[in-house]
Amino acid sequence: MSKGSHMTEATLAERTRPQTVQVSQAEAAAMMRAAFNLFRHWKVTDSQARVLLGQPSPSTFYRWKRGEIGAVPSDTVWRLGDLMGIHKALRHMFTEPARGYAWVAKPNAAFAGKSALERMLAGAPSDLTAVRDYLDAERGGW
Repeated sequence: MSKGSHMTEATLAERTRPQTVQVSQAEAAAMMRAAFNLFRHWKVTDSQARVLLGQPSPSTFYRWKRGEIGAVPSDTVWRLGDLMGIHKALRHMFTEPARGYAWVAKPNAAFAGKSALERMLAGAPSDLTAVRDYLDAERGGW
């Protein structure tokens, strides 16, 4: 294989690879504000909210909660994306928003009899993703 054809294959691979969407800090701050509203609807404690956000320090968490949102770490941005996806899926699945908010705390066979919130509170980013993936599959994907 010549060097030129290798570069062509590499270029082709780059063009076919899914691109990661870059989230601006302004967008991350908007998602953070929305997440705190979501936490209120889900009736999560501050301790639980910190777990869902990736365990920021208490001072950072309370700054965010007051709306003083500076730089948001990329791990937190991913978590916020999953939280927004979960919220969106629930809004599509339930015509009454209150039913979607309540669903999060109800036992679910898909999570071994635990609630989606309990699954998310296991703490790993993949736990949030598992709930989002479950909801996406239930509603037939996007």
